[in-house]
Amino acid sequence: MKVELLTNSEKRDLQKDIIAKLRDLIDYKNLEPGDKLPSERMLSEKFGVSRSNIREAIQKLEFYGILNSKPQSGTFIADIGRIAMSGMMEDILRLEEPDFKSLVETRILLELKTVRLAALRRTEEDLKALEIALDAYKQKVLNKEDAVEEDLLFHLAIAKASKNSTMNTFMLIITPQIITNFEKYHVCDSNQSLMGIQEHEDIFQAIKDQNPKLAKQMMKVHFNVLYQYCYHTD
Repeated sequence: MKVELLTNSEKRDLQKDIIAKLRDLIDYKNLEPGDKLPSERMLSEKFGVSRSNIREAIQKLEFYGILNSKPQSGTFIADIGRIAMSGMMEDILRLEEPDFKSLVETRILLELKTVRLAALRRTEEDLKALEIALDAYKQKVLNKEDAVEEDLLFHLAIAKASKNSTMNTFMLIITPQIITNFEKYHVCDSNQSLMGIQEHEDIFQAIKDQNPKLAKQMMKVHFNVLYQYCYHTD
């Protein structure tokens, strides 16, 4: 199977199929918490897919806390009850790809938290990273170039400065899809990008001054267009 030729939709279907087969295997073998799964090679041969496909499915189940991979040891069933695990597997199989509006809503909720934490916890190293990202964004905008990626890299630097690894991870997960869809949905234009320079500078200054209240307020100002997109469109 040449996975590289599959569309994104086909890849998602394949991953769901592998997860369903893993669920059936766990049920058939009556595997309990702490029991070890067959190796990736064995699963690959059994399911007729590549090892990379197996690995991706296992990583997804790890993310949801169903499996636990240990280096040099293998992959094990997490310490959760059979009923809970079965229900979680069914929920994962029913999950749909998030639409762009949902991603943006999630981003807004996350960033209003991360920017406050960044203002409280930022280090000098964080400020340098933020400044580099801000300068890269400004340069692209002033050169009338697409600055969507630089914009989001600045926001990822804020998430990192928050020192909350979970929120940082969520930002890393949703950011690629946001980058892919920003221009498709015409969320930003050149005038908004020019306004964004000042807004980014205001956010940066509030974080530098360790003023969490002002940092959150400036982030809300920055998200004004996104708020309008989420809550004033059908």
